[in-house]
Amino acid sequence: MSTDQPSNDPFRKQGPSGEGNEPPSYGDSAGPYGTPPPPSGGQGEDPYGGGPYGGAGGPYGSGPYASNPYGDMAGAADPLAGMAPLASRGKRLLARIIDALLIGIPIGLIMGFAQGGWATDDSGRTFGQQAVYTLVYLVYEALMLSNSGQTVGKKLMRIRVAVLADGTVPRGAPAWIRSLVYHLPPLVPCVGFIFWLANVLFCTWDKPYRQCLHDKAVKTVVVATD
Repeated sequence: MSTDQPSNDPFRKQGPSGEGNEPPSYGDSAGPYGTPPPPSGGQGEDPYGGGPYGGAGGPYGSGPYASNPYGDMAGAADPLAGMAPLASRGKRLLARIIDALLIGIPIGLIMGFAQGGWATDDSGRTFGQQAVYTLVYLVYEALMLSNSGQTVGKKLMRIRVAVLADGTVPRGAPAWIRSLVYHLPPLVPCVGFIFWLANVLFCTWDKPYRQCLHDKAVKTVVVATD
């Protein structure tokens, strides 16, 4: 007749008389490596958990776009992890062209009939027409983005504007500020156009989020919807 022998396996927990051979659970303080040492801070908590850059108390929340898209005290291995794919620059440009035509054509026709043609030599009249176009485009874009994160052009290109922190629609103030930063500078002579040009080109070299300056102003990003 055979008798049970105590196991020599150091990774198995022995019973009081050597007959039990149950593997210890991961939470068993009597596991093969003993009780883990307490954190260096002696408080049993993540010392950065409640700080401004980490944990649930971080300024960017804990949504699907990561708790802090700009990285934390330990750095961000992949700042795009958890995010929808970024929209291509080509689709963003095409969306802008579609929206510009959608607003520009009817405004041009209305202003042309109202003022006897589009001004080409009267600087005051030209500025007034440009101001009307800018105001209509600004309001159109802000309302559309605040509602769904998409203008007509963005819907056709299957892209949308999202809050960088959690991917939500930039409702209210973020949508209006983003639109203001994009549309108002061209109305300022000379300097305004330079700023506008730098703004729209900024996404061509910005990393990792391909943001334009109007995105950075309100911490938004343009992502694909398909």
